[in-house]
This record gives sequence, C-alpha cells and structure tokens, in this order.
Amino acid sequence: MLNFLSRPMVRLIDRYLPDPFVFVMVLTLVAGVAAVATQDSSPMQVVTMWGDGFWSLLTFSMQMLLVLVTGYMMASTPLVRRGLSALAALAGSAGGAILLVSVVSLAASWINWGFGLVVGALFARELARTIRVDYRLLVASAYSGFIVWHGGLAGSIPLSIATAGHPFEGITGVVSTSETIFSFYNIAIVVALFIAVPLVNRAMMPREEDSVYIDPALLAKDEAARAESTTPAERLENSFVLPVLIGAAGLAWLIQYFAAGNGLSLNVINFLFLTLAILLHGTPRNLLNALTDAVKGGAGIVIQFPFYAGIMAIMVQSGLAASISEGLVGLASSATLPFWTFLSAGIVNFFVPSGGGQWAVQAPVILPAAEALGADLARASMAVAWGDAWTNMVQPFWALPILGIAGLRAKDIMGFCVMHLILSGIIITIGLTFL
Repeated sequence: MLNFLSRPMVRLIDRYLPDPFVFVMVLTLVAGVAAVATQDSSPMQVVTMWGDGFWSLLTFSMQMLLVLVTGYMMASTPLVRRGLSALAALAGSAGGAILLVSVVSLAASWINWGFGLVVGALFARELARTIRVDYRLLVASAYSGFIVWHGGLAGSIPLSIATAGHPFEGITGVVSTSETIFSFYNIAIVVALFIAVPLVNRAMMPREEDSVYIDPALLAKDEAARAESTTPAERLENSFVLPVLIGAAGLAWLIQYFAAGNGLSLNVINFLFLTLAILLHGTPRNLLNALTDAVKGGAGIVIQFPFYAGIMAIMVQSGLAASISEGLVGLASSATLPFWTFLSAGIVNFFVPSGGGQWAVQAPVILPAAEALGADLARASMAVAWGDAWTNMVQPFWALPILGIAGLRAKDIMGFCVMHLILSGIIITIGLTFL
C-alpha cells in the first residue's frame, strides 16, 4: 500500500522540486513579499534586514561543512570502513538494509542530531557498497531518522529551558527534562517513531523496474598506497609521526572534556571525527586525499546557508514569524494549544530552520498564551520542538550534509520523506494532544 502511495509522490517531487538553491531563492522572495504585504515593512526595509542578516550564520555554516568533511574523512579510513562493512553485513537483504539504516539513524539522532546526520549518511553509503538496494530510499531512510532529534538528548529547546538563567525563566521557571525529554508523552512519541519509521521505509521499497541502484565502485575507495618519499617535504607528508602526535593531543583533550562531565556539541563531534581521521589515516597525505574527496559535496552548504540567514532575519525582524504563531495560537484552547503550536512551528521552520532561532521567535508568543490559557508550559515548549523537527522531512536545509556525503540531490529523497511528514505529523499530534 505505501509502495503504491509513495510511487506517484516520488515522481511528482522528482518532476517539480527544484534544486535546493532555487528553493531557498524562492523562500527568500516569499518571505520578503509576505513581510511587505502583512507587516507594514517597506521593500527597502526588508532588503536591509535581509542583507544585514545574510552573514549571521557563518559560524554555523562552517560547523555544518565540517560535519560533512570530518565525517567523510573518518569514514574513509580503512578501520572505520571495515567496521561499517561488518555492521552492514547484518542486513543480509535489501529490506534488512532499509530497516537497519533506519534504526541506526534514529538511535544516533536521538543521541545527538549532528551525530545522527553523519552516521546515517555514512552507513547508507556502506550498505550500498555491499547490498543491491534502491539508493534513493536508502539515503532517505538514513535522513528519516532525523525526525526524533528534538525529542532526544540534544534537543535545543528542552535543554534550554532546563538551564537556569534561560531567557524565559520568568515565565516557565527552570523546567526539568523529566517534564520534557523524559515525559511520558514524549517517550511515547519517540517509541512510536522508532517503530513506525523503519516499517514505513521498508514498505516504500520500489518495484524492481522503478528502483535506482548505484555502482558500488563509485562508493568504494582503494586504501591509499604508501608513496615513495624522496624529498624532505614528501617524507613529512607520508610520516606517521605527525598524525600520532597531533592525534594524541586531540584524544587527551577529549578525555579531559568528557571526564569533566561535558556532553556532545557540534564542535565536539567535529573535533572527535577530525582527531580520529588524523589518527586512522596514518599519514597527512592520506588525510589530504580524503579531504579532497570530502569537500566536493559541500557546495550546497557554502552557498545556501547565508540565504537562510537572510530569510531568518526577515522573519524575525519584520515580525512575520511572530504573526504566523499568533494567528494560529489565537485559535487554540487549553486542550488544543499543543496542536496549534506544533502546526505553527512546522510552518515557521520552513523559513527559520534552526531550533534555537525558532524558539527565540516563537517562545514570546507561545509561552504567554499557554500561561493565559492555563496550558502545560512544558508541553507547549515541546510542541515547538517537535514542529521544528517535523517539517525538516521536506525542508532541504538539514538534508544538505547527508546529500553531500551520499552524492544525491534533494529531489532524489524528498518524495519518500513526504510520507514521513504525513506519518510523523499524525503520531506527534496524537502524542502532544491526547497523552
């Protein structure tokens, strides 16, 4: 049944979804026109907001580019490749590969969203090297696990309101994660998605004549041969000494960092992957060869993230994001506030695809409304978190690192992801509203 439903959706998306760069240009124009039409902003004011905010995500853009690059370099080391290959052997069949990559991606994303993005993509590549399976669905399955991130251990909104001194402490107080991440309704949503997402991915497997396979040779890399070193420079490039010293320093820092009780962050994940890549590649030359291959997939991040920063500036500074939230939340009662909050967050996420940024925009609207209606503040906060995660299934922003690693286009996977948008929307709505 799902195979039948997903088939026309895949064809529709393939025909009409443009490249993500075209998509972000369209979103820019939509946000700008909407701000002029509804927020009493002049065209020049909107252009100023856009231009002033254009470079505000430079740090984050570099972090995401390094997610792709360091993850790829680590995965291309002989040791990691052998480990991934051994794990991939557990699949045994195309259907098993789809189920396995879904579960691995869900688990990794629940632990940490950056970790999930990289691990899912790398594991999908390895599975495609060993098992004949539709590559588009395999990568889509890896990305579908990302749906649980904001209900997991690294969810930015629940962690923010659990921290003393957060910007909205005057309204919510400090909200324990027992009321958000580890609440009954949130755990129920996560468990339901852990069951449903792999099964739906398996059920969407295309017929043989509709499947798209990839030549395993395109994904395989021969282990780098040790070059003959004839000059001092070449001897340094092929030396094991420098990687061991630098890698040991990196490991020492990581050990003291985690020993102090600190958790994963995007910078730490990138530092970990880079340290392991330095050590496991053995020589600087091997590492640089892997880097050359890795950066090829990063063009989308480099050019598109500044446009999203500009869109976010328009949405926030013009008041458009707050107006969307206010309009939908105004329809709510105490019982239905989580649903309308979830829906508004899903819409805003298209234009403000950042959990922290979205919370800064929506919290001043959602929290006073919840307080006035006598609704559960923690649940309302998680409704924003889940709305942010929900429409990521069809928002190319977060898919760019996975697509870069996998070597696919957004349209290759988004047809399958639409089915997850529908499925997860139902599951999350039930969990937020009725549990």
